[in-house]
Amino acid sequence: MSNIFRINGVTKDYKILNNSVSVLKGIDLNIEQGKMNFILGPSGAGKSTLLHIIGSLDKPSHGEVLYKDTNIFSLSDKKLSEWRNENIGFVFQFHYLLNDFSAFDNVMLPYIFSGGKLSEGRRRTTELLKKLGMLHRQKHKPSELSGGEQQRIAVARAMINNPDVILADEPTGNLDSENTLFIMDFFKQLNDESSTTFIIITHEQNLTNYSHRIIRIRDGNIEE
Repeated sequence: MSNIFRINGVTKDYKILNNSVSVLKGIDLNIEQGKMNFILGPSGAGKSTLLHIIGSLDKPSHGEVLYKDTNIFSLSDKKLSEWRNENIGFVFQFHYLLNDFSAFDNVMLPYIFSGGKLSEGRRRTTELLKKLGMLHRQKHKPSELSGGEQQRIAVARAMINNPDVILADEPTGNLDSENTLFIMDFFKQLNDESSTTFIIITHEQNLTNYSHRIIRIRDGNIEE
């Protein structure tokens, strides 16, 4: 398998008052295509910052992120947004669903933004909701769903554009054991069937049973 991401010398500094705080201190990391990667480390180690940079939600202070040999931060803002929508799916601990929209519409929105046909978007959304056991809840708004149901909708939304990569930040952090296992089994099935690459942040050590690789971060450095 080839590397889907190559991260070279990535640093991230933040200005707080008159002080500079270094969160990432020169990260070198290769991510192999089609693998389940888990990022572990204590709070404040830089895990989420690294994930946001890989997904282009944040920019590094120095260094580069290569996706299939393209430096993503050399792209224009418009091209970077298109790249993100086409290739990356995000799942967060908090679902960030739109409360005024139904579960069905929340899932389909990224596909609409990509310019796809409505008929295909509806087909894909229906298929994903069925796989995630949520088709019977498709007309409900997020406030009418349980936490586990909301996270399943968020996972479907992340998958709607068939991304090459899923970036997940504590995706099961607020879930009970039943929903945790359901989500992780779904990720594993997706990885087995379509070779989707996963980069998952977790504090739950037992979930690393699903991993091909564990990446440990402490104080802004890779400890692997």
